[in-house]
Amino acid sequence: MNEQQRKEQNILQSDDEAKNLKRIQELSSDDLISHYFQTTYEPTAPSLKEAKKRGKSETEVHYDFTIPEDIQGIGARKKFQIRTYGCQMNEHDTEVMAGILTEMGYESTTDQHEADIILLNTCAIRENAENKVFGELGHLKSLKRENPGLLLGVCGCMSQEEAVVNRIKQKHPFVDLVFGTHNIHRLPQLVKEALFSKEMVLEVWSKEGDIIENLPRVRKGKIKGWVNIMYGCDKFCTYCIVPYTRGKERSRVPHDIIQEVRAMAAEGYKEITLLGQNVNAYGKDLDYEYSLGDLMDELRKIDIPRIRFTTSHPRDFDERLIEVLSKGGNMLDHIHLPVQSGSTEVLKRMSRKYTRERYLDLVQQIREAMPNATLTTDIIVGFPNETEEQFEETMTLVEEVGFEAAYTFIYSKREGTPAANMEDNVPMDVKKARLKRLNELVNRQSKEAMAKYEGEVVDVLVEGVSKNNDEVLAGYTARNKVVNFKGPKTAIGQIVQVKIQESKTWSLNGEMVETIEVK
Repeated sequence: MNEQQRKEQNILQSDDEAKNLKRIQELSSDDLISHYFQTTYEPTAPSLKEAKKRGKSETEVHYDFTIPEDIQGIGARKKFQIRTYGCQMNEHDTEVMAGILTEMGYESTTDQHEADIILLNTCAIRENAENKVFGELGHLKSLKRENPGLLLGVCGCMSQEEAVVNRIKQKHPFVDLVFGTHNIHRLPQLVKEALFSKEMVLEVWSKEGDIIENLPRVRKGKIKGWVNIMYGCDKFCTYCIVPYTRGKERSRVPHDIIQEVRAMAAEGYKEITLLGQNVNAYGKDLDYEYSLGDLMDELRKIDIPRIRFTTSHPRDFDERLIEVLSKGGNMLDHIHLPVQSGSTEVLKRMSRKYTRERYLDLVQQIREAMPNATLTTDIIVGFPNETEEQFEETMTLVEEVGFEAAYTFIYSKREGTPAANMEDNVPMDVKKARLKRLNELVNRQSKEAMAKYEGEVVDVLVEGVSKNNDEVLAGYTARNKVVNFKGPKTAIGQIVQVKIQESKTWSLNGEMVETIEVK
């Protein structure tokens, strides 16, 4: 047996992986490395059929997350980049992945040419989001060719779709790693496997995972932060893929959320946003009676200036939540309340489980408790077989409620959802024309709402300098209005008072009130 063979035999027989990783660099045998790391790896691909099943087993909570010793230093002198698409939940997941990679020794970089790992954290809500990701994979192919050692991964909601993963396997075989939304805590093990494997490492759980606490995070700044309070959704709207990609509703224990918010308050955060796919369904899966309103009532007592939540469902917006929000303080009266359509018939086909009338009743309840509440919404135009009359019902509802902003979209067909099998007789040019009319209405209402701020003094949480002018600061009011103004850089991260001098459709311009001390 020669010296090289003795080295290989020692590697295969040793149980000490920490020593193995150091010794691997001395080996020249790629086959050995591939064999060693694939012996414990079993690839799992997503299954839409399995994802549609809802198990009865209780969700377990784990507090013992650690990064194995042999993996902690694997990223030393290496860098990572995570590109995030989609909602705030994806942004939050990116913070967790960045925290994990940092504890493994990696450093973040904004330069793709410096990166040793690039992860695409994807969104599956609309077809356009998917197209962006696949387009990005096309661009990264040449980068991978220039740097064969680059580890390229795809994660997030797209990874939970069976058709998407099959497409990646067939058309983008240069991707090294694919994992889903339920197993982010497995990132250290998956990265190690991908680094030393000759084949694509694939691990996507079609069944929901447990709740993993104590995950490391790298948040962006110390001004605003997200706090995830629950995972998944049980609503099964006919157009939505989220219940299949994010799984059933699982609520975090109240104590863990409260402790996290207290810690952020101690660190100086001025605003937090509570996150959930269906955030006001929080607590319904717990084995005791506890709701989002109860949680908000406890968070109301914590010394943090602003608390928001998103995204809510009208069906779960109850009187207890309205009661707590009406107490004011750090409970803000800006409410994002997706309606999707103003037509009861369309809402029924969407399986939203409320009517136009019920939605308007809810708005009235909110207005009675909070007369100055700002309402924003989401609206889908051109749902299969939407008639002109049904679209007009949406237009009249927008006017009646007086939304000050809306995220508006043409319906996007998602494979695997019930709506994807619905016959649609509405031409695309009609859908585009309707979207244009809706946006004109929303823009007009936003402009009228903004004009009312002229001459007023508002509290602004300053986030930084304007994207268009380094001499101008930018921030948000409690009602989520963008304000641009001139002021000292020391105001960044603080809540200051600004007198509004000019209003635009989507933003306000003003001047910082010099006599008011920075809060």
